[in-house]
Amino acid sequence: MSDFLIHVAAVSCLYGILALALNLQMGFSGLVNFGLIALFGCGSYGAAFAHLWGWPPLAGLALGLVLAALLGLFFARLGARMSEDYWGIATLSLAEIMRLVFTNEQALAGGAQGVSGLPVTFSTLAGQGAGLSRLALYAALLVAAFILCQRITRSGFGMALKMMREEPQLARALGYDLGRMRAIVMVISSLMAAVAGFLYAHYLSFVGPEQLMSHETFLIWSMVIIGGIANNWGVVAGAFLMQFALAYVPFVKDWLDLPTDFVAATRLVIVGGGILAFLIWRPKGLFPERIGGSHG
Repeated sequence: MSDFLIHVAAVSCLYGILALALNLQMGFSGLVNFGLIALFGCGSYGAAFAHLWGWPPLAGLALGLVLAALLGLFFARLGARMSEDYWGIATLSLAEIMRLVFTNEQALAGGAQGVSGLPVTFSTLAGQGAGLSRLALYAALLVAAFILCQRITRSGFGMALKMMREEPQLARALGYDLGRMRAIVMVISSLMAAVAGFLYAHYLSFVGPEQLMSHETFLIWSMVIIGGIANNWGVVAGAFLMQFALAYVPFVKDWLDLPTDFVAATRLVIVGGGILAFLIWRPKGLFPERIGGSHG
């Protein structure tokens, strides 16, 4: 396998974990979160802080998980005080505030320059061994995240989440504590996003505020919408499909001898156009949710 394919597959696995996290919130629970990238940033900046402060990498993972859990609980707390539409806007605003803080606060984590020099996972291995080992690790974590989401969504708690999504008044009347359910879902998915952020930081060896831009959130949304909302198999397929589509844009540019600007513009068109096209013509995605079926 070439280094390029290993790289794209490895990044696809990390985005697959993010897509599963968003699907658990939005797909199964109806929580329209536009600030998922902030939870990802907790993991990546946890790794950055540990590097700056001379801590071992696993301490950065623990820090990122704690920050993500607290932010997820804060998101859930906000959700108890406003409608879903306003909550979605609030999460987007909080993620943007987080990016602006890290961009302008030089003493905190390098400001706009970010933090570089983080140790790369398995960097001591020779040749393709390092890349294949990272791919195997990320694939194993993606499978673990998938199994976790499947078990949650197929459980009684998962059925309660779907009831909260479809008929929140009925769920409340039947005695379900929607605030507690929302908090549990947010913490679980926040931890998944933080793990992906931590691994991504130690994959690129760099953490910067541009990784927290809102278009990254909408990239993850496109994976969920195109793959299939409330279908765990679908969103993983959507993550791989989108990552491979974006990765091959430069080859198309070279083949057609187009200017460099074509790459960034085309990637935005693929994400935005993909979301619009599927919302209009195939709103349930490539793999629709099977109501009462055997897969979630």
